Amino acid sequence: MKIIKASTVREWARTHPAASASLLGWLSLMQAARFGDFTSLRATFASADRVRVKSGRKVIVFNIGGNNYRLIVAVHFNTQRAFALRLMTHADYSKDKWKEIL
Repeated sequence: MKIIKASTVREWARTHPAASASLLGWLSLMQAARFGDFTSLRATFASADRVRVKSGRKVIVFNIGGNNYRLIVAVHFNTQRAFALRLMTHADYSKDKWKEIL
């Protein structure tokens, strides 16, 4: 799968050392994989969840760094592209304000 923008994920890994190993591991797994649908993605990322945002679109939320961070990604299974949208702490994620922006 092609990650848009992988460089952003690597930058997040540099600026959030506690999440670095998890982010880089996620990036490596995603780039090597070819997921046909959400079910196949869940076979690799069991804690991933689909969430509907204000725009009506669905994003996928990944637990990162021992459940301390959330990675918000728009995955397009038909084109095999994943757009890394946000990395936030679990506390910021729980406020749900991010759903209004996406």
